[in-house]
Amino acid sequence: MLGAVLGWMVLGGCGGDDLSGTTASSGTAGEGGEFSSGGTGGTSQTGSGATTATGSTSTQCDTPLAGGPAAQPYPFELNGQQAWSHDDGIAAGYFHTYDALDVGGSEPHKVHVFLPRDYAPCDEGYPVVYMNDGGTAFWPGGPGNKTWDVANSLGDLWSEGAVPQLIVVAIEPNDRDFEYSYAPWTDGVVCCGADVYADYVADHVKAFIDTAYQTHKEREQTAIVGSSRGGLSAFYLATRRPDIFGHAGCLSPSFWAGLDPVFGGTLPGGSLEESGLIQPVTDTLSNASARPRVWIDWGLVRTGGFHNEVIEEAATVRGKEMTALLESTFGYVKGQDLEWEEDPIGEHDEISWARRFPHVMKFFFAP
Repeated sequence: MLGAVLGWMVLGGCGGDDLSGTTASSGTAGEGGEFSSGGTGGTSQTGSGATTATGSTSTQCDTPLAGGPAAQPYPFELNGQQAWSHDDGIAAGYFHTYDALDVGGSEPHKVHVFLPRDYAPCDEGYPVVYMNDGGTAFWPGGPGNKTWDVANSLGDLWSEGAVPQLIVVAIEPNDRDFEYSYAPWTDGVVCCGADVYADYVADHVKAFIDTAYQTHKEREQTAIVGSSRGGLSAFYLATRRPDIFGHAGCLSPSFWAGLDPVFGGTLPGGSLEESGLIQPVTDTLSNASARPRVWIDWGLVRTGGFHNEVIEEAATVRGKEMTALLESTFGYVKGQDLEWEEDPIGEHDEISWARRFPHVMKFFFAP
């Protein structure tokens, strides 16, 4: 599988908070991580066979699907945004990649949209899963060259009838440290863009997706998922914008950020309950009808390097604290609006998150 690497460095080794770089889309890549048409992939297409944000159809149902699958990647335009359609031969579906999705609220981001193989302009609609660290959602990337392999996992779930078909929107960060942090995670770092990123995804990216594609727009049909610092961001997004996100998947989440000196520095320590992550949203978390459902997990492997010995250890300690806090203080109930999992072979990497991803989808969307 061909991929273009759009690199930027963060501290550490492989996976999550020690993950460096984001992986651009697969297919035929040109310079700068952008697709080139690669020959006979079809012609540029314009328009949408989807619905508008109000639910009215924007074209006739028999209009050819803009960006439909083809033998070779090809460019097309959808609702004013330039994209590439590329089919990697995955049975479950194919991809639209926006090298620079420019929808306001932030600088443009690279965004990958995974569509079911039989996606059609006048389908009833699909739940949508938004993913942080979108570069490794579908293809290997980062220093460990690992992936969540989301597309194949969904194919297995769909074939089992375990969850309905859905759309995945994987957003690559421009500045991961800034966008996913609500508080400094060590001394001297640029911080903190969590609110800007939350509004960007909730108000701008989602608005584009709901207009350009056949989606179920309700919060109950919308999830945000991430791992490590991206898992922290998923919790932050869903608790700040529960009107948009009804589910938050937080895998090996960095709830320690802003509290514990995992990467050194002078940090205050203290409890999650008194932290800037929880205090502003106590009313939301106390409201059973408005709060998001939450998945939290962690792994128990402590060998193999800093990412397991230190980062995953911190994720474990704070993950346990968070689940206890949600249950005891805010009335979350395990198996209903909270699920947590302790993975005895779990590491701080995409392989472990890929293994647990189907469990997250079943908790959120199982019939």
